[in-house]
Amino acid sequence: MASHANQARALSFDTVATQYAATRPDYPSALFDAVEELAGRPLAGADVLDCGAGTGIATRLMRERGAHVVALEPGAGMAAGLRAAEPEIPLVRGEGNRLPFAADRFDVITYAQAWHWTDPARSVPEALRVLRPHGVLALWWNQADVRVPWVAAEDARLAPFTRNYPATVAELLVSFPVHVVTREIPWSRRITVEEHTRYLATHSHFAVMDPVERAELLDMNRTALARIFPEGELDEPYLCGLTVVRSATAHT
Repeated sequence: MASHANQARALSFDTVATQYAATRPDYPSALFDAVEELAGRPLAGADVLDCGAGTGIATRLMRERGAHVVALEPGAGMAAGLRAAEPEIPLVRGEGNRLPFAADRFDVITYAQAWHWTDPARSVPEALRVLRPHGVLALWWNQADVRVPWVAAEDARLAPFTRNYPATVAELLVSFPVHVVTREIPWSRRITVEEHTRYLATHSHFAVMDPVERAELLDMNRTALARIFPEGELDEPYLCGLTVVRSATAHT
């Protein structure tokens, strides 16, 4: 991990693992279509390492597409949730800065909502070491689509208390011998205001917050949303940002 504070925030998900599994959004099929296109191969039959797998949201979706997935997760609580939900998926405790695998082991390495918890100076060389020739590293994040007015208003309300995930990571990769391609996939899900509030509470900045302060902040935001959505349901819009990385030395 990049720092002790960063590590503490990364492991804070253990305290909300059950709620995380229940409320976090998954990922659209178009995301995995894009991963396959940019990797130049289907996920079906591929050896995939899902780093920072959490409770297995992306792990499960890739397995459903036929991938042979190994999940890597540092947190005890998140790993327990993954093991309970997906007992047939191999699970290894560890993290991306020190991959506990031999060289040339995987066709695809993925970080779903997780690469920002690593130190790129360590996690990128480790990924390139463990990838097979012509393999790819795929990084993605669900980002709230702030082009939608209610999302922009919520973002402004919560901004002083939150940490945003990187919309792009290309600038962090310029010092490595890699080729980088990015995509952006819009999608949404229909949920209730209460489900949205419970989802927000699973983010690390809320998980480490004083419980009273967290409850007050989320209640304030819930009240604001209830005025906009009196029927209690909303469309939660996302832009799923994808970055696919391939070693420059592997190109022919």
